[in-house]
Amino acid sequence: MIRILDSTLREGEQTPGVYFSPDKKLYIAQMLDQIGVDIIEVGNPAVDNEIALAIQQIAHAGLKAKIGAHSLCRIDNVQKALDCGVNFLGIFFSVSQKRLENDYNICLNQAIEKIVEVISYAKLQQPDLLIRYTLEDTVRSPIENVIDAASAAVKAGANIISIADTTGYATPFHPYRSIYFHVQTLKAELGNLGLFPQIEVHCHNDKGLALANALDAYRAGADIIDVAIMGLGERAGVVDLAELLINLIDMGEEEKLWQLTYLSNLYNFVSENSHIPIPPHQPITGKNAFTHYAGVHVKAIAKDERLYQSLDPEILGVKSNLALGMQSGFAAIELAMKKIGKEELAKDKNLLAQILQEVKEIAKRGTSIDIEKELPYIVDRYYKNPTTNKE
Repeated sequence: MIRILDSTLREGEQTPGVYFSPDKKLYIAQMLDQIGVDIIEVGNPAVDNEIALAIQQIAHAGLKAKIGAHSLCRIDNVQKALDCGVNFLGIFFSVSQKRLENDYNICLNQAIEKIVEVISYAKLQQPDLLIRYTLEDTVRSPIENVIDAASAAVKAGANIISIADTTGYATPFHPYRSIYFHVQTLKAELGNLGLFPQIEVHCHNDKGLALANALDAYRAGADIIDVAIMGLGERAGVVDLAELLINLIDMGEEEKLWQLTYLSNLYNFVSENSHIPIPPHQPITGKNAFTHYAGVHVKAIAKDERLYQSLDPEILGVKSNLALGMQSGFAAIELAMKKIGKEELAKDKNLLAQILQEVKEIAKRGTSIDIEKELPYIVDRYYKNPTTNKE
């Protein structure tokens, strides 16, 4: 069964301009827990004392999810994380050849010694701690380096090995750049050594392939997939929580694993407090995700919504909607009038024609027409004065 790690409070807060206070982080964590997220990664306490405070509060909030901290591969940073009371710790260190040579100025063996030292320290301090070692920039690192570092980390006490597509370099369409290849190869090579850690994936969206790569990882047998609300994160962000859950259900995971009806409120809260609007056309959570507009679409969904929807919005606790404008036809006007309680007037075809023409004229202003607020006035104007359109 797949597990979900939400990193909104860590990766998401690496979005430029995004900041969540400790109280807001606690609320977000509680909502994520209600949805059924397995691990909540709160942040790196070495970055700021307020982050440490938030981690402590969430770690002691009695949530079902594992509560995690993020840490550089340094003993002092690890100790700060452990002091927060977490039961999950993520330690990251790159074994990319360029990074080793140009940034760290060390060789692979020295890097592995450092990784082993820090993981061993963390395990010694807290034996029941769930430890993840992340191979930063995995996909651009020599696979031999990846296997050597991962095997050493597991032997030192790491329970999880995370494949990080740090720059969004992975693609499902290249045999050796795919997340599928890395998951399968790592599982096989570690298995040959008698090592069986959980495999996690962290996919960035630089080329718009984060979700595709995450699903590729799922297909390959990954155990944990990282996400963030609204796909927030460094640069172009990471995998969006709602989009991943819906696609996992479509691929066979049980719908009852997650309480999807909480998604709407959670996304609205994060959007408001991150000051980043949810794009109207955003899949699953955008306001247009289940809104039908073109005449032929509206006419069809009036008979059966499945004709133009492959996803039932009811599982998200929302309903399909329609929009009025230049693309509308008679069916849309009829449905909209029923929606505002003017069903009897919708039988008057001449009135419908006048209202439709007015709707098309108003649509030229370049904004959508509010059915609940604007349409009643339009209907009343033409119903009470049928000659309005001829003046």
